[in-house]
Amino acid sequence: MTTRAAGTFQVKMSPLSTTHGEDPHLGRMSLDKRFEGDLIATGKGEMLTAGTNVKNSAVYVAVERISGTLQGKYGSFVVHHSGVMNRGAQDLTISVVPDSGTDELTGITGTMKISIVNGQHLYELDYWFSHAP
Repeated sequence: MTTRAAGTFQVKMSPLSTTHGEDPHLGRMSLDKRFEGDLIATGKGEMLTAGTNVKNSAVYVAVERISGTLQGKYGSFVVHHSGVMNRGAQDLTISVVPDSGTDELTGITGTMKISIVNGQHLYELDYWFSHAP
């Protein structure tokens, strides 16, 4: 049975050095998030980005560990992000990494959607347990 958790989050992204020097098309960032709502948690991770010479075309991948309480269950889990922007058209997939759940979130799986509305970051996490925590 799928359950939906929703709420808001704040994110701080900070540039990190890359092993490729000063290539203006490649980037690396640290992610620090604070989730509110059905998910009371922090997120820590890293993101890799690549831009192109075409405006509004780019890609990013990220890995993030989310730790806290999800609708009353304590633990952590990892999500992976894969985002492509094709001349402004966005395609973003965020999935829970299999077997990454800990404590009361053991067995969690699912997908997350994020959006920005009027400057506010929103999330929806559709999740279920592949086996009882």
